[in-house]
Amino acid sequence: MLIPIFGLLLGAIFGGLRAKLRGGSALDILQWAAVYALILGTIALFIMIGIDRSYRP
Repeated sequence: MLIPIFGLLLGAIFGGLRAKLRGGSALDILQWAAVYALILGTIALFIMIGIDRSYRP
């Protein structure tokens, strides 16, 4: 399933935009994009595991 990949991409976009709007440098933007990507990717992974377990007999 593509839920964790979607979470990674969404987190990277959200983190990068948030750091850019707050006036961060290029390294700040990269760091916050990575942090948010890891956080949302992990949350999306647990959501995918929960969905997968709920549909198994």
